[in-house]
Amino acid sequence: MPTDQLSKVVVVGAGVAGMRAAETLRLDGYDGDLTIVGAERQAPYHRPPLSKKLLTGEVHRAGIDMAAQFDLGARVLRGASAVGVDMSERTVAVRDENRDLALPFDGLVIASGAVPRAWPGGPVPEGVLLLRTVEDCLAIRERLGARPRVVVVGGGFIGAEVAASCRSLGLDVVLVEKSGGLLSLALGEEMAPCWAELHRRHGVELRVGVGVDAFVGNGRVQGVRLTDGSQVPADLVVVGLGVTPATDWLRGSGLRIDDGVVCDATGAAEGVKGVVAAGDVARWWHPLYERHLRIEHWDTAGRRGAAAARTLLAGPDRAETFDDVPYFWSDQYDVKVQMLGVPADYDALEFVEGRPGAGGFVAAYGRGGRTVAVLGTIADRVYAYRDAIAKRADFPPRRPD
Repeated sequence: MPTDQLSKVVVVGAGVAGMRAAETLRLDGYDGDLTIVGAERQAPYHRPPLSKKLLTGEVHRAGIDMAAQFDLGARVLRGASAVGVDMSERTVAVRDENRDLALPFDGLVIASGAVPRAWPGGPVPEGVLLLRTVEDCLAIRERLGARPRVVVVGGGFIGAEVAASCRSLGLDVVLVEKSGGLLSLALGEEMAPCWAELHRRHGVELRVGVGVDAFVGNGRVQGVRLTDGSQVPADLVVVGLGVTPATDWLRGSGLRIDDGVVCDATGAAEGVKGVVAAGDVARWWHPLYERHLRIEHWDTAGRRGAAAARTLLAGPDRAETFDDVPYFWSDQYDVKVQMLGVPADYDALEFVEGRPGAGGFVAAYGRGGRTVAVLGTIADRVYAYRDAIAKRADFPPRRPD
């Protein structure tokens, strides 16, 4: 649906994907009605600091707000939840405090994000917390002032970053991961010992290959009982078991939902017109990897939000494929981990520069004899390998000059 046929656009989600989509709509000439539906009451903000500098108090709350570049001229509903969409009537059902609204649209941006996985064992005692929103972060940070004994459950990026942040404050930290190693699902089993050594070197007690049997405490958490029969004392537990895409409100819509909203390579939702999706909720087809990818990282969310808006404006006949090489980073202690590309289903890994524990390294991932991703701890060095990934260079890639 070209720009001149759009008059009512609704953006569901006020995170980086939704806000970049809204900004791009205006920058690229859309001057019709624009409504942004945000589930949180807070002004739009950046999430990466929640497990890092905002958690430790190095930045203040206002320091993570998304700086407004210009007046979007939008109707913004904060603390409002999208609860359904009617594709035949072209309306989004929204619960806004005590009001039920039906927002008409001829263009819809789905950027509703993801929700953290709750503890599967049912109700938990007070002091067992999740980290997803700024309110979650501030609630945890307030408790850190009492210098609690911290247990982090989950050795993915959120768990590893929270553990690093708490150790930087001098707190006693135990990190529990039921798989064989930290970050192994994201970065591969071969790399897990590298992160384990990093955390041990900074004083984290690792309990790897063991799960949580129960939380111990009479109303308030006092410990964590593990599946090996041991018990770890705890005054605060942060659970990081990953997230699931926020798609419940799309049930019955006719959209194809499969671990997120399934989109083509332009960000258009498959099977419908005038609907795009971006951010944690979206699974885009990536031509380079020849598969649908749902990527839960800030940089990709912003870039795909902008690309989705351009797709909406261009219409299905003129929309352009988005094939940028994905990028993300993670700060843990004095190490910035950077990944360019996606190592899904890699069958080979090789260090092409340096070695772990020897002042930084670059590791390349290969699949079928081609380079698919590069991981590095040497500042920004991964960017030198962008062409190797984008052009499907032979594996291992040659070291760039």
